[in-house]
Amino acid sequence: MLNVRTYPLGFIETNCYVVSNATKQCLIFDPGGDGDKLISEIKKLNLQPLAILLTHAHFDHIGAVDQVREAFSIPVHIHTAEKKWLMDASKNGSAKYAEIPSISCKEADVILTDETKLEIGDFTFQIFHTPGHSPGSLTYYFPEDEFAIVGDTLFQNSIGRTDLLGGNSAELLRSIHSKLLSLPGTTVLYSGHGGATTPEDEMGSNPFLNGF
Repeated sequence: MLNVRTYPLGFIETNCYVVSNATKQCLIFDPGGDGDKLISEIKKLNLQPLAILLTHAHFDHIGAVDQVREAFSIPVHIHTAEKKWLMDASKNGSAKYAEIPSISCKEADVILTDETKLEIGDFTFQIFHTPGHSPGSLTYYFPEDEFAIVGDTLFQNSIGRTDLLGGNSAELLRSIHSKLLSLPGTTVLYSGHGGATTPEDEMGSNPFLNGF
């Protein structure tokens, strides 16, 4: 049984997820900021980080990438469509806002190109390409533990915005319906902001999905 811990971090409290197993190995998803806080928490829990996995490369999901990567000497994974966004503040969106510093990270260590099964340490999970909110948005699905980390593709009673670089409303809805709502109905979907939800809850109550 995997443990999923949620940490709202950074400028707009983006959900960072730390997924750990019984042997204290862990994966870090979307370290969006407050690197010192996250590093301290992981060390306090005596966890052994193996990798950073990004759902996408918007600034609020990558703010602490380099700090966390260097603290634990672990690789960063990203979809090929956004591999240059880490280094480019105009692409990751941080250049758009005067109230936050421009964010530029080092290149990712692992470029993901296919929907595949990935094995890292004792973790085995599936990767879905779920574009629409951004061109390289990814979902990480853990079927045995019945949860998925979906980034900003789908929220509780809402969906991801599509007015940023590379966003596409029709593509987003296709991703949601073909990849997320097709999962078993009680699968826990961990979003980039706000609380968790499930496919069956969203099919029943999400006003953005009605009529698609």
